[in-house]
Amino acid sequence: MAFERDEERRLIRLAASGDREASAAFIREYQPSLRAYLLRLSGRPDIAEDIAQEAFVRVLTNLHRFDDRYRFSTWLFTIAKRLYVNARQKHAPLFNTEAVAYERSSGRGPGAHAASNEVSTHVRDALQEALMSLGEDQREIVVLFHQLDWPITLIAQHMGMPEGTIKSHLHRSRKKLRSLLAAHARHGSRMREALASEESGAQPARVAAR
Repeated sequence: MAFERDEERRLIRLAASGDREASAAFIREYQPSLRAYLLRLSGRPDIAEDIAQEAFVRVLTNLHRFDDRYRFSTWLFTIAKRLYVNARQKHAPLFNTEAVAYERSSGRGPGAHAASNEVSTHVRDALQEALMSLGEDQREIVVLFHQLDWPITLIAQHMGMPEGTIKSHLHRSRKKLRSLLAAHARHGSRMREALASEESGAQPARVAAR
């Protein structure tokens, strides 16, 4: 939604005629937010990357079908959502059961990070796990509203729901997320105590007994 409407239409005409720079402009503008959106939906960087790439291929090769009554970003995210749903259905239940585990384990192992990085990674993983606990629609609405700054009106259009329903989903989702993240914060406090005890030579059993 960063381009002005006239500029967006001009770039679409150029990209549809084969102008590579115009196509690249759309990729530069929307790729980071599209990846972030798909990562929050799926919990898996590999899935987010693959679907984002495929979505851009689909969109940029079908620009002649674009209805300029809508915004390019809405069309792009709608196509990406369809590709994500198809991928999830194709790979279920493996896709769903591995989502949070993948985020927790990727790039980590014994001694891989310092204690401070472990704590920050816990916070990031806690947020992703909390999001993954939401229903599919609620998770998408939260991501669109809080991470991508989409207005309620646009989210309602994208989701095919009344604005009142979107607001209700947001209210319930925030309440659930607050509860889950509060629980993770308590767990994180215990984890920091464990890390501090290990650094000072204390026995892990004492921490576990608390």
